[in-house]
Amino acid sequence: MTTAAAGSPRTYQVRTYGCQMNVHDSERISGLLEQAGYVRAPQADDTPDIVVFNTCAVRENADNRLYGNLGHLRPVKDKHPGMQIAVGGCLAQKDRGEIVRRAPWVDVVFGTHNIGALPVLLERARHNAAAEVEILESLDVFPSTLPTRRESTYAGWVSISVGCNNTCTFCIVPALRGKEKDRRPGDILSEVRALVDEGVLEVTLLGQNVNSYGVEFGDRYAFGKLLRACGEIDGLERVRFTSPHPKDFTDDVIAAMAETPNVCHSLHMPLQSGSDDVLKAMRRSYRSERYLGIIEKVRAAMPDAAITTDIIVGFPGETEADFQRTLDVVREARFSSAFTFQYSKRPGTPAATMDGQLPKQVVQERYERLVAAVEEISWAENKRLVGEPVEVLVAVGEGRKDERTGRLSGRARDGRLVHFDAGSFAGSIRPGDIVHTAVTYAAPHHLNADGAPLSHRRTRAGDAAEAGRSPRTPGVLLGLPTIGAPAVAPAPTGGCAAH
Repeated sequence: MTTAAAGSPRTYQVRTYGCQMNVHDSERISGLLEQAGYVRAPQADDTPDIVVFNTCAVRENADNRLYGNLGHLRPVKDKHPGMQIAVGGCLAQKDRGEIVRRAPWVDVVFGTHNIGALPVLLERARHNAAAEVEILESLDVFPSTLPTRRESTYAGWVSISVGCNNTCTFCIVPALRGKEKDRRPGDILSEVRALVDEGVLEVTLLGQNVNSYGVEFGDRYAFGKLLRACGEIDGLERVRFTSPHPKDFTDDVIAAMAETPNVCHSLHMPLQSGSDDVLKAMRRSYRSERYLGIIEKVRAAMPDAAITTDIIVGFPGETEADFQRTLDVVREARFSSAFTFQYSKRPGTPAATMDGQLPKQVVQERYERLVAAVEEISWAENKRLVGEPVEVLVAVGEGRKDERTGRLSGRARDGRLVHFDAGSFAGSIRPGDIVHTAVTYAAPHHLNADGAPLSHRRTRAGDAAEAGRSPRTPGVLLGLPTIGAPAVAPAPTGGCAAH
């Protein structure tokens, strides 16, 4: 007996935790399953045939969260024979067979390097009635060669590299994602063109460290060249990237940002700490002067640039003087927003065993002071935009209060969240359309535009949203982009199918 009715396709859900890399990997997981004949279950369906957990190992309590969710799912699976549970992502790469030992009702465990094996592993587990655990130590294929079911009609992630060559003492990513592997520029641009051909207006170039892109093929200026090449793609209106590393940030990238019209004047550049002593302990190979120097150059080339960052509070050994230096850099940098984190141990990282682990109450108190300083600055920076025109790419689900307030929401070119009144265009604006309006109010984390919009432009992305279509990119290889939904292939029938 299976949970799917006889003759009907098996259904799936993917539940994602963690960073943009994981979100994009989940799009690939969905694409693989749909190419193999599975159908996405509605979000409200609590009994899909397959549940895939795409996990994150960055936080100390990541495993508690996973095993708690697996525990809640066990009685559901017991009542629905044939249901399968798969666990992938960074925590799967780290814990491997431990997952099946602690949760023997899990059917498949796969790692960050072998996402493409998931359909075969599911079929093998079903055929053999036993758990399948397959963790590779390095990539079998570059993930972007896999079919992808995109979640957005208007914006797409495009990986330019995977893995990381840095050795930050707080970060477990290099151990789980491996050394940096770079895609060839032609492959990347083919994928971008494939997305644009389906109506996508905005792409975000993804890498653990986009500034080191090109290290594998010996071109330290490769990333700036890639940004300029994206500027030559007709129909591509916005280009973003994340995340750069200050140690590898070169002036040619700033020039490419300033001189390429579709590259957005927004920069997310992790600071982590303003203290040089803490940066040294973190093994971050730059110092605060270098960091602030990059920001000064960015603002000189692009005065309208919105700069955001990541900051960790309470790293082992951080003194009050160290923390004050972080506050000094925050005030000097004037970030438009910051992702702020209280340090938590990542098992398997050098920082987890360092002396000087700080008491929770000390970390909490510093964290609250940091958040207050960041919000004071971001609010002041946002207030400067009141009365200014703004171009908004209309989004889905960005404004949690939109239904109550009657507003729509989207992102400005600089990445700021904008809630706006549709005015006379109400009912005709779709996700993916472009609206020009003017800022009437500023808050620390968003802007409001409550006057009548200046204009509304319908786009092909909006057409796709209205028709309920999501962009789907099969594996995009150099010079051979293919467009449209992949042909539905039957799920493998043999328990030993090659992969």
